[in-house]
Amino acid sequence: GMLARTARIAVASGTAALLSRHRSVAELLSGGEALGGSADEEISNWSATHSAMPSLYFEPDSTDAVGQVIAFMHAAGQKLRVVGSALSPNGIGLSDGAMINMAQCSKILSVDPERRQVTVQAGARVSEVVEALRPHGLTLQNYASIAEQQIGGFVQVGAHGTGAAIPPVDEQVVSMRLITPALGEICLSEADNPRLFRLARVGLGALGVVSEVTLQCVPAHKLVQRVSVETRAGIAARHAELLQHQHMRYMWIPHTDTVVVVTCDPLGEGDGGGAPPPPVDEAWATEPLRELLLQRAPEQKAGASGMNFAQLRDALLELAPLDKSHVADVNRAEAAFWKRSQGARVDWSDRILGFECGGQQWVSEVALPCGAVGASDGRDLQYMTDLLALIEASDIPAPSPIEQRWSRRSASPMSPAHSAGEDDLHSWVGIIMYLPIDRPEARQAITDAFWDYNAVCRRQLWPKYDAHQHWAKIEPPADAAERAAVRRRLRDRFPVDEFNAARRELDPKNILSNRLLDALLEADP
Repeated sequence: GMLARTARIAVASGTAALLSRHRSVAELLSGGEALGGSADEEISNWSATHSAMPSLYFEPDSTDAVGQVIAFMHAAGQKLRVVGSALSPNGIGLSDGAMINMAQCSKILSVDPERRQVTVQAGARVSEVVEALRPHGLTLQNYASIAEQQIGGFVQVGAHGTGAAIPPVDEQVVSMRLITPALGEICLSEADNPRLFRLARVGLGALGVVSEVTLQCVPAHKLVQRVSVETRAGIAARHAELLQHQHMRYMWIPHTDTVVVVTCDPLGEGDGGGAPPPPVDEAWATEPLRELLLQRAPEQKAGASGMNFAQLRDALLELAPLDKSHVADVNRAEAAFWKRSQGARVDWSDRILGFECGGQQWVSEVALPCGAVGASDGRDLQYMTDLLALIEASDIPAPSPIEQRWSRRSASPMSPAHSAGEDDLHSWVGIIMYLPIDRPEARQAITDAFWDYNAVCRRQLWPKYDAHQHWAKIEPPADAAERAAVRRRLRDRFPVDEFNAARRELDPKNILSNRLLDALLEADP
């Protein structure tokens, strides 16, 4: 209403003056440069699987400046895609139009110890937020595997950690500010426009640029992490009990009968007295991988002694990444590494919940409904049984691990873990292939193999299990008919029409989108 109109008038008067001078691309560029844009950046995602050459690249240092850039590009009718730390495997934040990065808008604005809430600018990284909360005895409820994400991107793509009773991170958002092309800055919360608030929590950067977020925190706490290995039969027998842990994930190792179980639970009152368990001896634990490397590539002897677990696995896989029997041998050596790495450690939750995910990689992750918190309906394990059977009966050179995690449902309608029941349980399963850094031919061959691996899952497993991909990991298939099928499934799962209607209201010229979003969300012509 009133707020929106005032914002519109302010935006219109500010940009009318600018725009009367900008009639050509050259003038657009100079106008963009006057607002701090640069024109010769190349932006890649973390795994270097996607890159873009934006026409203009903005890193404004205030939310006012963000608003000016958005108003200018809206008036010019030119694309402007928001990006965070560019970690997303599918490059969801990239565009060859203009891009805006919130990295310089990274202030921690306030901490409210009474309510246990923190308000931050969207460019603040998870790691910075954690440090700001530490003196207040607070922390975030959950973490993904790394902490370099900007909060804006972390929330907008619906990131998650693991824990059957803990929802994905978008559920921690109490309120947010969104700078939109049509309405300027709007404030959203359960009290202010709750439906749009929930839609915008996993808004994919398409409804506006998130400028500020208030997150619900929890008291800082130490966790006891336990790493153990199980057989597949052992997992089937113990699954209900293992899901009771506050955080729990499985790493399934294809071509072996080994499943790594990582559980984390709060350090109890009485647990503080004993001496901490001795750390695992890394050199001894990695020996099976080092021995296999020296057997297959004796010339690497000099470097092998200094390599950690992830480096050894990378070096081994690089020798023959698409040879199924070689990959199976590497997986067996990795299983031996995990058997030697069993044990416990204690630390603050933010230091425990992050983990090593290896080097550059292709990943594809889906969420599937699997019952209720405290009562899995068995579909999570059945999915894994089917997936492993598919892999092991095929020529897919599937490396380790296939990561399986859990979350409670999200109330954000665009979350892959969205569902109606408050105690609904969802499982997340991620497949992976690792990419060598400097070998373009090998990268291309691995990429092709990964697309085949992913396509088998897309055709044979996802429809059967109502599984849907993580927004930062979904890639439109090359084939037009398959792309149309992906769009149809997205429309069946998500309120795409409502989302698109909100996009038309907040971003009527569709400047905030990119090719990926248009390919996934546009209605079929």
